[in-house]
Amino acid sequence: MSHVLIVDDEPGICWGFRELLTDDGHQVSVASSAEAALELAETTVPDAVLLDVRLPGMDGLAALEHLRARIGSAPVIVMTAFGNLETACRAVDAGAFDYLTKPFDLEEATAVLQRALASVTAPQRRTADLESASGEGPLIGRSPAMQEVFKQIAVVARGDVPVLVTGESGTGKELVSRAIHDHGPRRSEPYVPVFLAALSPSVIESELFGHAKGAFTGADHDRRGLLELAGNGTVFLDEIGDVPLDVQVKLLRAIEHQEVVPVGSVRPRPTGFRVVAATHRSIPDLIAAGTFREDLFFRLNVFHIVVPPLRDRRDDIPLLAGHFLRQLDRGDSQRQFTDRAMQELRERPWHGNVRELRNAVERAAVIARGPWIDRDHLPPPMLTTGTQAGTNGDRLQQLVTEWTRTALDQPALGTDGDEQGTYERFLEEVEPALLRTVLEECDGNRAAAARQLGMHRSTLRQKLRRYGLD
Repeated sequence: MSHVLIVDDEPGICWGFRELLTDDGHQVSVASSAEAALELAETTVPDAVLLDVRLPGMDGLAALEHLRARIGSAPVIVMTAFGNLETACRAVDAGAFDYLTKPFDLEEATAVLQRALASVTAPQRRTADLESASGEGPLIGRSPAMQEVFKQIAVVARGDVPVLVTGESGTGKELVSRAIHDHGPRRSEPYVPVFLAALSPSVIESELFGHAKGAFTGADHDRRGLLELAGNGTVFLDEIGDVPLDVQVKLLRAIEHQEVVPVGSVRPRPTGFRVVAATHRSIPDLIAAGTFREDLFFRLNVFHIVVPPLRDRRDDIPLLAGHFLRQLDRGDSQRQFTDRAMQELRERPWHGNVRELRNAVERAAVIARGPWIDRDHLPPPMLTTGTQAGTNGDRLQQLVTEWTRTALDQPALGTDGDEQGTYERFLEEVEPALLRTVLEECDGNRAAAARQLGMHRSTLRQKLRRYGLD
């Protein structure tokens, strides 16, 4: 049987935990303030603590520092209704085992507590921490998916191991990299982002490693590369999958031996950089295709963070949209989104992720004249391309294929008696449905529907008349 201390000023949460934990055979103590918890800990040392952040008087994270002197290494689980990167960093910095974002399921929270209790006797305890930082920063999200990202940043930032950040384009991989740097001990050192996809293969090696005088035509002086310029800071290698194979060999050596050899030189130069790499592509697939070295992947993949797409964190959309709007208005914004606009933002597929959302808010903010941003002010959704089309694109292709095969098997005659072309038949069947759907979504507003369709109002009016929709 373990002794668990619950520190929270919400009676419902305390009662729920007491019921569950007592049924599991644990002894439970409850304190409604940090001061009361410190008094209890002076007489009885708990085996684990569930600690709320927002408490009357001293806040939970400040109390945690004082609790440590009384409870030793007993695991502490922090609870908060205001989860962000700063909270995660402060919690881990203060030695928290984990943190939970309210509202949470009591059964899941109890499972976290059981892991915490088990960790007391585990061979290796979680000891990673992170320097705290002020402000919410550019990484925003209260969804469980983003809370997990915050936890991973908090854990890995303090160390020196390479980090691989993956996720779709526009999800914020560079922001994650920057947060790792800013919340770690290297934050006073240089942060050097390298956008590899923007470099031609012929210059990547020289940009990364530098070159010696006379190494090639035009190299009239020695030049230090970006890896060396980073010093003891952090190098962010964006789109690592675009690095040529021959450069991958030198990059692996530079990471492993902390030294670079400039192009045209044989003398290595010492470095002390930390590497964070990112890609939107599947590196295992690149390895299978023979375009990426497996040993480099293993070296980079020491700690892996997956940034979720926006469609998997829709609860963050209002938070993000409001943040972008305040940025545009320099913090003085009195403008707001209407319910219709926010519903539209929540329901869009966001194939371009957070980047597309930011662009949509920026456009709407320019068009809207008054204090309200409505759905009509939003740009049309971005069309899916390539791998971003995902299952929606596959489904559309399947529907078109099935329709086309049926049409080819069953020729139709036009009004003039001649056989009607497949393209014309397709337009006559699909276009009315498209127009009807867009009009319904725009509540019958033809001007808004024309903007969504990208056509002139007179063109829309003619098409509606043609299909009997006017």
